Amino acid sequence: MTKLSRDTITRLRGELLDWYDRSGRTLPWRIRPDDREAGRVADPYSVWLSEIMLQQTTVPHATPYWLRFLDRWPTVEALAAAPDDDVLTEWAGLGYYARARNLIACARQVAEQGGRFPDTLEGLKALPGIGDYTANAILAAAFDKPASVVDGNVERVMTRVFRIETPLPKAKKEITTIAAEIADPDRPGDYAQAIMDLGATICTPRSPACGICPWRPDCAAQKAGVQTDYPKKLAKKAKPVRRGIAWRIERGGQVWLRKRPETGLLGGMMEVPGSDWSIESPEADPPFEAEWEALPEVRHVFTHFTLMLEVRRADAPTGWEPGEGIWADLDRLEAYALPSVFRKVLVL
Repeated sequence: MTKLSRDTITRLRGELLDWYDRSGRTLPWRIRPDDREAGRVADPYSVWLSEIMLQQTTVPHATPYWLRFLDRWPTVEALAAAPDDDVLTEWAGLGYYARARNLIACARQVAEQGGRFPDTLEGLKALPGIGDYTANAILAAAFDKPASVVDGNVERVMTRVFRIETPLPKAKKEITTIAAEIADPDRPGDYAQAIMDLGATICTPRSPACGICPWRPDCAAQKAGVQTDYPKKLAKKAKPVRRGIAWRIERGGQVWLRKRPETGLLGGMMEVPGSDWSIESPEADPPFEAEWEALPEVRHVFTHFTLMLEVRRADAPTGWEPGEGIWADLDRLEAYALPSVFRKVLVL
């Protein structure tokens, strides 16, 4: 385990916070030092919303969604009162739809408790969809309280600066211990956001900008010229491939969509009807007899598997009764809670 002297900790804190004051990102949900001087304070609702959106995507991708959510639902009470389908529709494109369901559940729980987010680690972790990292991030950014924030960016910085040879995920405990030692108790919110900014903008995975890094003098991996070798990672297992068929049924510029079950993968979202997804070659009877046109195969990568969808297209016959679902306008797909995988099916 890496041992840090008090002088080293003090120096690292100072160098990082000096850099952040000069060069940290300006984000719409972030309160920077000059904001506090002007009397502005963080809004826990907007910070929470940003952290949930950023769990599996980047700032440039998440920011337009965050702005739309805040424009449509400016308070946690407004979001709590929104119909599920409206929230899921706005979320479409951010992926990992279980997060959207937890977002709704969390908003409603907070609203029921008076509309105030807890300002303790235990209170935040008791809310739906908030784990240890997200709770620490909210605690630091929204309430400026001491917290140990360790995401992928922080892991990369720490493994490079201290040249940690243990591969991830085994190295997480050591990284978390070091990160907690360095975290500044006097400016916890700024420190947490500074270390994440350092990883996101300077200590990047492939081409780190070491020449302008405030921690360059202390970075063991940079001194050895092996910074891109870190973090070490265990070899990933190949993702299994599942296969299926999607039946793209059209009628006068519209396509038939149905709602997926409320639980399970993509729960409650809209879908193009199709077969089950399995490792075997797909076999399924079409919804009706027709000359089904074979369209290009769609490939979509989920967290735990890769999906290959055979796409078949036909016009609905006169009098066809499809059951529960809707006819959706092909030129207005953004109005529906449609996951990315089915958007791919509909843009072929």
